[in-house]
Amino acid sequence: MYEKELIINNKTGLHARPATELSTLCRNYESDITIKTENTEVDSKSIISILSGGICKGTKIKLVVSGTDEKEAGEKISDFIQNLKE
Repeated sequence: MYEKELIINNKTGLHARPATELSTLCRNYESDITIKTENTEVDSKSIISILSGGICKGTKIKLVVSGTDEKEAGEKISDFIQNLKE
């Protein structure tokens, strides 16, 4: 299992465009990919789930990846989240 704690640093959080890009990236992997916050758990392969999570700037999240390609998926997704610009 791959786990990493991150903080959302872009000014708009996981709004429509980053949510779409994140879910598209996550669907490239077989592993189960979840984002956990203090109050919710988000299925990262679902745009609706990401948007309904209300993840905004400054939110501390835990990325949890479990499956056959968890290491590669975890590293790529973590990198994507840390480098969000908008």
